[in-house]
Amino acid sequence: MNTADLGLPVDVPSTALFTDQYELTMLQAALRAGTAGRRSVFEVFTRRLPDGRRYGVVAGTGRVLDAVENFRFDAGVLGFLREKGIADRETLDWLAGYRFSGDIWGYPEGEVYFPGSPIMRVEGTFAECVLLETVILSILNHDSAIAAAASRMASAAGDRPLIEMGARRTHELAAVAASRAAYVGGFASTSDLAAGFRYNIPTVGTSAHAFTLLHDSERDAFRAQVDSLGGGTTLLVDTYDVAEAVRTAVEVAGPELGAVRIDSGDLLLVAHRVRQQLDELGATGTRIIVTSDLDEYAIASLAAAPVDAYGVGTQLVTGSGHPTASMVYKLVARAGTADPGAPLVPVAKKSSGGKTSIGGRKWAARRLDEYGVAEAEVVGTGPVPAGLAGRQLLVQLVKGGEVIAREPLDAVRDRHAAARAGLPLSATQLSRGEPVIPTEYVHGDSGS
Repeated sequence: MNTADLGLPVDVPSTALFTDQYELTMLQAALRAGTAGRRSVFEVFTRRLPDGRRYGVVAGTGRVLDAVENFRFDAGVLGFLREKGIADRETLDWLAGYRFSGDIWGYPEGEVYFPGSPIMRVEGTFAECVLLETVILSILNHDSAIAAAASRMASAAGDRPLIEMGARRTHELAAVAASRAAYVGGFASTSDLAAGFRYNIPTVGTSAHAFTLLHDSERDAFRAQVDSLGGGTTLLVDTYDVAEAVRTAVEVAGPELGAVRIDSGDLLLVAHRVRQQLDELGATGTRIIVTSDLDEYAIASLAAAPVDAYGVGTQLVTGSGHPTASMVYKLVARAGTADPGAPLVPVAKKSSGGKTSIGGRKWAARRLDEYGVAEAEVVGTGPVPAGLAGRQLLVQLVKGGEVIAREPLDAVRDRHAAARAGLPLSATQLSRGEPVIPTEYVHGDSGS
């Protein structure tokens, strides 16, 4: 599928083997047992947020839609499955014609979520839904973890822009997804050109220490960069001596120098000294950008520093200590026969160790207090209470196998900013705490 509908020039490859083998063995057994065609409902949710986090961020939905649309078993893939004896002839014949024809509902991308939130609901036959478990979870778990870290960093940064620059700290393809998720969470730009190419995220970048070391002097390096990129460029000033570099930078570029970047040392102390020096040199409009292993806590500690922007890498692309959102994909309802009109029966896993689930097709709504601030995530089965009907969270993403809810990434980013702003103020606290609002369950008939 070409993403030209969003003006994006990159094709998404087949995702048919982005799966675990047991999904195919379940399919094969269900085909033989005659249960593969039973209407089923799977839901994506998490039982808990990462330790200390107060909300989660839904990210990766747009990538999930591409993945579902491109879940195709071509000749090469079928040949591999046949050669390795992974599936029998009946199953291979069924896979050859696979096209997801069901419905998918979900929280809109950028929305926040809490423990138990039915983040995504996949409906169709058991056979067509079970195959999508791994690819859906791999995308949502990764992207939501990155977006949550990005959101916390954006809250800590306030109005100061954040630059995503973690491509060299993760898998090359994960880096592109991480850039996208960071943008959803509130980052303003990325250094990763693949992310800019694929998702139209603004890209930035000037020079590293290697460029300074290449030249005979720091002055020569600065002159070469300014001659090439203009006085509005960002000069890296911590290769040798910061104070001397700042002085040289202003002499070379003039007081209209765009920015200086600091990548080491005591950032709080150095930023204050550099700001004072720039002002004394007449470069009052020159911005200060800081990098160097930042996370949300380091960003918050610099709130009072004269810093204009932050560049974040490692901690962002690893979820700032929580690289997964721990989402699961569970069957919550299924029909008793393959008759399309057969009623759904709630089903749920019951086990020790905190891995139980709640059966039935869910709806979700966010209840607000008298000031319009979220006070509870309400999750239920059966009819939606009248008072919550206008506050439902799930929207239809796929109808009859057709994607109906693609949207520009900027719309997703704006949605997240609005959703975060609608939470209690304590949501932005970086101290450890419980989810900022509770999840309440309303039980009723699961419906058919």
